Amino acid sequence: MSRTRLRTRAATPGDCAAIADIYNAGIAERRSTFETRPRTPEDIAKWLGGRHPVMVVEDTGRVIAFASSSAYSPRECYAGIADFSIYVAPDARGLGAGRLAMEALLEAVEAAGFHKLTSRVFATNTRSRALLASLGFREVGLHEKHALMDGVWQDIVVVEKLLPANLR
Repeated sequence: MSRTRLRTRAATPGDCAAIADIYNAGIAERRSTFETRPRTPEDIAKWLGGRHPVMVVEDTGRVIAFASSSAYSPRECYAGIADFSIYVAPDARGLGAGRLAMEALLEAVEAAGFHKLTSRVFATNTRSRALLASLGFREVGLHEKHALMDGVWQDIVVVEKLLPANLR
């Protein structure tokens, strides 16, 4: 795979199986999510078609990464804030696909009218933290012993990025 062959686009229903495979690999690795239930393509399909963008990175037609947004809170006062997740297929890491996915998601959520993007990252996930810092995210806090994973307490870092076009 070469970075010059990578392209980003909005996810379509035809991408749901690939997105589920990438996400399920992340679940199995136990380094980036507390989730334990594998997702089906039908689960992923529910992410599409609403206000929250889902972007994919593909290499010669194969989806190798995705970045998705979701509701931060059901409370109306937080309607301008979106949470995000980003995952890269294990065999595609190190090619810049994560950066491309996040850049595409940032553009898409700003175009969708959000004013802030936020997430929680495992404190031990230094590669993701470095990527997000390079994209202008700031670390705003640490949640100690946020959840148990395989019998070990994990800390998470809260990150956020303001989207200036939508700050009024």
